[in-house]
Amino acid sequence: MAPWLLLFLSTLQPFEAVEPHMGTLVRVKLYAADERQARSAFRAAFDRIKELDAILSDYKLDSELNRISQNPLKISDDLFRVLAASQKLAEQTGGAFDVTLGPVIRLWREARKNNRLPDKEALREAGARCGYRKLHLDATNHTAWLDEPGMQLDVGGIAKGYAADEALAALKRLGIRSALVAASGDLAFSDPPPGKRGWKIGVGSSGRVLELSNAAVSTSGDAEQHLDADGQRYSHIIDPATGMGLTSGITVSIVAPHGIDADGISTAVSVLGFERGKEFIERSFRRDEVDMIQ
Repeated sequence: MAPWLLLFLSTLQPFEAVEPHMGTLVRVKLYAADERQARSAFRAAFDRIKELDAILSDYKLDSELNRISQNPLKISDDLFRVLAASQKLAEQTGGAFDVTLGPVIRLWREARKNNRLPDKEALREAGARCGYRKLHLDATNHTAWLDEPGMQLDVGGIAKGYAADEALAALKRLGIRSALVAASGDLAFSDPPPGKRGWKIGVGSSGRVLELSNAAVSTSGDAEQHLDADGQRYSHIIDPATGMGLTSGITVSIVAPHGIDADGISTAVSVLGFERGKEFIERSFRRDEVDMIQ
C-alpha cells in the first residue's frame, strides 16, 4: 500500500448516527475525514432511505407500491428492482417468498395488536387474493400489474436490505468508502474500517463472530415480532402455503453479497425450514456467494 494512502487512512475518524425510518431505527457508522464530511454523508444516506420508504412502504397509502393495481403502471427503477428480485426468489423457492401476501399480513398485524388469532374465514378470504403468479412485470415497458382487485403487496421481507444497499451507494458517491448500515436485522457493509480486515458482527445462536466487508447479513426470526396465543408462538413471518405465522421458532442469518439478497433469502429460508433452506441455497448459489448460519 502506498505511504500516502496509509497516511490518509490513518486520519479518518469514526462517526455514528441513528434515525427512525421504515418502521425501525436505522444506524449508520462511517469513517470520514472530519465532522463536516460525516454530517453530509449521514444526510445523504438517511435521505435515500426516506426516499425508498415513500416508494416501498405498504403503510403509506400514497406510496408507489400501493398504487399498483390491475392496470399496468409504469414504475420506478427502485420498485422494479425490488419486485423483480422478489419474483425471482419466489420462483426459486416455489413460492416460499411471496410479496403478494399483503391481505394476510394485515390480518396478522391486527391479530398481534389485539392479542388474538386472526379469524379463519377472514384468513381464507385474504389468502384467495394472494399468489406471486398474480403479480406481473414487464421489463420492456417497466410496468407492473395485478390479476385481481383487492390484492395488496408487501415487500417488508426484502425492502430494508435494499435500502441498506442504497444507503451505502449514497455514501460511496460522497467519497465514504468504509461504512456500515443497520436497519433492524439487516446490515450492509462497504470497505473495512481503516487498518481492519472487516466489520465484526456476532450472528447465530452461538454468537459466531464474522468479519465482513462489501457484503451483507440479514437475520430473520420471531424474537421481536410475534403473537403468543393458545400456548403457541406465531412469528410475524407468514407461510404463504398456509397463511399462518411460523411456529418453528427458527432464527436464521444469511450472509450474501448484497442486502437485497440477504434480506429476501433469510425470509424465504425461515419459511422453508433449515433443511429445505440449506438445499435451496446449495442448489442456487456458490458457497462463496451465500452462507446460512443458524
